Amino acid sequence: MDFATSDEQKALRETIIRFARKELNRDVGARDHEQTFDHEGWRKCGQMRLQGLPIPEQYEGLGLDPLSTAMALEALGYACEDSGLVFALCAHLLPCAVPIWKYGSEEQRQKYLPGMCRGEIIAANSMTEPNSGSDAFAMQTRAVPDGDGFRLNGTKMFTSNAPVADLFVLFAMTDPEKGPHGSTAFLVEAKTPGVRVSRKIEKLGLRTSPLGEVVLEDARVPASAVLGGVGAGFTLFTHSMDWERTCLFAFNVGVMERLLEGSIEYARSRQQFGKPIAKFPAIANRLADMKVRLEAARLLVYRAAWRLDRSRTVGLDASIAKLFVSESLVEAALGAVQIRGGYGYMTEYQVERAFRDAVGSTIYSGTSEMQRNIIASWLGL
Repeated sequence: MDFATSDEQKALRETIIRFARKELNRDVGARDHEQTFDHEGWRKCGQMRLQGLPIPEQYEGLGLDPLSTAMALEALGYACEDSGLVFALCAHLLPCAVPIWKYGSEEQRQKYLPGMCRGEIIAANSMTEPNSGSDAFAMQTRAVPDGDGFRLNGTKMFTSNAPVADLFVLFAMTDPEKGPHGSTAFLVEAKTPGVRVSRKIEKLGLRTSPLGEVVLEDARVPASAVLGGVGAGFTLFTHSMDWERTCLFAFNVGVMERLLEGSIEYARSRQQFGKPIAKFPAIANRLADMKVRLEAARLLVYRAAWRLDRSRTVGLDASIAKLFVSESLVEAALGAVQIRGGYGYMTEYQVERAFRDAVGSTIYSGTSEMQRNIIASWLGL
């Protein structure tokens, strides 16, 4: 792996940072409090084609390689204070746009990808169900052949972007006896009769990223809605998780860097007992630990991203990166609060929001416990 950053990657990072600081940071606290999605910011991201970073230019994406995609999302996480918006963008891009690009027919790519890259179509990945979380393929949603198509019935829970989505990449069992290999992914438009988002779900953090429950009641889709072939759900989901566990957590690396820089600045300016608190070993050591975690997290993400288009199996690298980055992000956010003391606990200083946003990182894309199980299985345990 070449650790040198190219001129193109440096320019991309600088462009995204300038854009995010100028266009995406207005009234973040108010939107978090009101739990509102930034439609205007989303459209501006679409003008930059951020919803299509690795998607080929023929479908109006930027055509970036996976490592450059990770670097771009890292820059977005660093400069955009609305982590909910960045999370929503990642939930649209990585488990939706990428599998359509990788597994979709040319007709499906032409139909959906240009609008998705431009931010005109918002997509949501619908996998989790009320009784199947970590055991994802224990899903009860069924797809039964019906003429030249399928009829879908079931309920999906915790679907990011659901309340604002135009399109769902939705998984259902087409042959339950085959277990995971009896699952199929479908492209289901939100306007399809029998599809409804039952309610908006309130949550601890990432409150500007809407979350919802999707109910399917005899929702009929044509055969052309099948993504990647009948029974290909397991393969498609596993591949998209490799992208998500790598590139989504690159955005979290950017957040960690922003938290560290802000904490250093505060520690240098805050005076106690006649000197800056940065001079106290307890504070300096905490900042040093934040720096170590940041650099280690970045390297793990970059290695996994570098391997995404060079190796057939990156599951171990992706799980290691996801586990370490998510837990390091929580530590970094907690450190940012602790360094500011009582001020850190107040909404005015915004780091309490960063902490709330960070907690979910150890749950989404597979819990820390599941990542440890995956890593252990790679070790033959």
